[in-house]
Amino acid sequence: MGGAVVNVGPPLWLLAELTYRCPLHCAFCYNPVDFAAHDDELDTEGWLRVLREARALGAVQCGFSGGEPMLREDLEVLVAEAHRLGYYTNLLTSGVGLTEARAQALKAAGLDHVQLSFQDSTREMNDFLSHTRTFELKNRVARTIKDQGWPMVMNVVLHRLNMDHVGRIIEMADALGAEYLELANTQYYSWALENREHLLPTRAQLQAAEAIVDGYRKQLEDRMRLFFVAPDYHEGRPKKCVNGWGSMFLTVTPDGTALPCHTARMLPGLEFPSLRTSSVAEAWFASEAFNHYRGTGWMKEPCASCERKEEDLGGCRCQAYMLAQDADAADPVCPKSPRHGVVLDAVRRAEAGEVAARPLVFRDPKASREFLARGDALSLPGCGR
Repeated sequence: MGGAVVNVGPPLWLLAELTYRCPLHCAFCYNPVDFAAHDDELDTEGWLRVLREARALGAVQCGFSGGEPMLREDLEVLVAEAHRLGYYTNLLTSGVGLTEARAQALKAAGLDHVQLSFQDSTREMNDFLSHTRTFELKNRVARTIKDQGWPMVMNVVLHRLNMDHVGRIIEMADALGAEYLELANTQYYSWALENREHLLPTRAQLQAAEAIVDGYRKQLEDRMRLFFVAPDYHEGRPKKCVNGWGSMFLTVTPDGTALPCHTARMLPGLEFPSLRTSSVAEAWFASEAFNHYRGTGWMKEPCASCERKEEDLGGCRCQAYMLAQDADAADPVCPKSPRHGVVLDAVRRAEAGEVAARPLVFRDPKASREFLARGDALSLPGCGR
């Protein structure tokens, strides 16, 4: 086991990844590249038990995500139970499947708010980046969300291919009536890592985008809040893994595996508990996997003696594994990491415009099966760099 932990609190935020099925094929998706091997979804009763047990422990917010959660026919049942239990409920959706009829049913079930994703501000780029024809549909869904009286969060993942459009994206969100716009810079895991040489922006792009966001933030402060989530690679400073490994955030994957973050299943040597056979309480408090990186006792140098170790908790374990081939290592985005050069080299290549010779790899079952057949999935170290 990693470091000893005292007074572990409850999982306050439950992310229910109901399915890996998705009609979109985004090149930056954080779902595992080997998702085709994980198609055995929890049934309705299994999800209802997870909701009840997590709420009994103290979870207060529940996000229904995927893949595309609208593909679950029992979504309204799950939302209704979460509402009955007292969760604040979020739906994280591409919009595909959110018809007026289903929106009305979800509203009646007690859904509290919707986060709608766009890929860009124009039909051409939105549909290219998602590898689908969904831009007009997303615009209709945005109006449906407003008609139901939900507060709308719009999410757009930023990267090299759309960073220069951030002003138009903000104007689109404002025109559609979004109360919140999350401009989340791509974090390079899973499909995004495979496509990193296409997606990593230049520092000049980032600085220009931040300046534009700051200007609109002042202009729109009375009607829309803007959140600009900076990328790890350019910040040069590691962030806590979801506010600290196993401290407040619980992800449950479609097959019922409990994880402390979206991508932790890639880490070797950790057996994450299945909620088909384990209770939420056992998984959260007692499993070796959840306890392994809690606290700081697991750290080795340079983290162990770092004055910032309580602040960043060593950074992201998945990023350390992907970039340093060692999940116990310092996160390579940190300048103190012996492997920091890997990050600097990726940024240098982006600055020089060195784009990958191979085309973008879009997230779909065929591509996932090809990764599996080659043994090349990005849950393994050394791939996608």
